[in-house]
Amino acid sequence: MSVTRMALVGLGATGLAIGGSLANRVDCELIGAVDKNPDVGGKDLGDLLGLGPLGVEVVTEIELLPDVDVAVVATTSDLVQVADTLMPLLERSINVVSICEQLAFPWQSHPELASKLDAAARAHGVTVLGTGANPGVLMDTLPLLLSVLTQSAKRVVVRRRTNMSRYGTILSKFGLGLAPGDFAAEREAGTVIGHVGFEQVIAAVGAGLDWQLDEIVVDDVEPAIVSRSRRQGAHAVIEAGTISAVTHRARGLCGGDAVIDLEIMFGFFDDSDDVQPGDEYRIEGGDQVITLASATGFESFLSTIAAAVNVAAAAVDAPAGLRSMGELPVLALASKGTRMRVEAIS
Repeated sequence: MSVTRMALVGLGATGLAIGGSLANRVDCELIGAVDKNPDVGGKDLGDLLGLGPLGVEVVTEIELLPDVDVAVVATTSDLVQVADTLMPLLERSINVVSICEQLAFPWQSHPELASKLDAAARAHGVTVLGTGANPGVLMDTLPLLLSVLTQSAKRVVVRRRTNMSRYGTILSKFGLGLAPGDFAAEREAGTVIGHVGFEQVIAAVGAGLDWQLDEIVVDDVEPAIVSRSRRQGAHAVIEAGTISAVTHRARGLCGGDAVIDLEIMFGFFDDSDDVQPGDEYRIEGGDQVITLASATGFESFLSTIAAAVNVAAAAVDAPAGLRSMGELPVLALASKGTRMRVEAIS
């Protein structure tokens, strides 16, 4: 079994969780890490991961990373910002896997930047790929896979309820923890934006099904639940009287009809909430209707970590260029739990 040399870019809550999982793989070797935060610069990555010293010093500039096979980037949802990180890596012939939502399928939302990243990756013989729970799998690749069971897909409907209690700094973009009176003002100011990636997910599904969409409509994120009690997360607290859940919706239109209909509720949930748990999929075909339901729902944080870790090593063997998850072989993406040193994951 070959060992893939890895680097982490971005050491927030999600980046560190990815790093901890990569360090537990026998087919990966973490030899580099970068974060612009000067407070972590110079520290040993293993200490930040809670594993003890690994002999890997965290640097604060991309240029100081050692040569690696793959860099896993966990910094921001904004592709325009993350591109400044991706390009130097690609130019060093480093494959890139990123959880930047807008990288998952940017050909429609960011056509010029997508072409630039694709050209750079091809020129240096490497792959650049956006992944994660969503975009990446749950609202794009999984519906496309389910559509295999009908000869003529007519409509895709997905409803998700997503537990956000394991996340950290990204919670602010959802408005979780805000007083109801402050939510609209923060949304108007552009601080509260909800889910990033709806446009990319819908474009990916439309392209995969060979649909010519007329329009992609993303609604404003809306408050859904005001908590009546204090809720403790892994990195944040939702106080009583503040927003503990929001709902965000988007649609892909064809001939005025919503042929792709998506809705996600993001929140810190507890048993007192009047929320039906679980995720639901419906692929309406000309010959039959395909449905899939998860009674508890897919855990977003753990799913994002798993997707990034499972895909990271696969990027080395993927065709050069800007790729989407749907282009990679299922066997390359499948869980490689047999390559973990410790089977249990918390």
